[in-house]
Amino acid sequence: MTWVITSLCREKLDMACVEVCPVDCIVQRTDGSSGEWPNQLYIDPEECISCGVCEPECPWEAIFEDEQVPEVFQEDIALNARVSEVRDDFEVPEKADSDSPTPDQVQANKEQWGYDG
Repeated sequence: MTWVITSLCREKLDMACVEVCPVDCIVQRTDGSSGEWPNQLYIDPEECISCGVCEPECPWEAIFEDEQVPEVFQEDIALNARVSEVRDDFEVPEKADSDSPTPDQVQANKEQWGYDG
């Protein structure tokens, strides 16, 4: 079992999860987003030790255990899994100062993706 960062992270990029990861498995593309790789954080499943400390730190509620990823985000499982195949295109990002989202912003983001969880 590993953890997956879903589309709820797209264009949100709060780095709280990066700060707590003990093995630096949370990464971002080095050259920004592309059609195949949206601008978000990803978890390298080869590096993830399934500790789960990232999940409660994500203010966007975008991180799930792979077996618990909601149906609407199932494609994100495969996308995160592919990170280990192209790891040279990714790096552990630097922590950037950002304001935590409000509960209304989190809810609006979920609605945008069709997730009612």
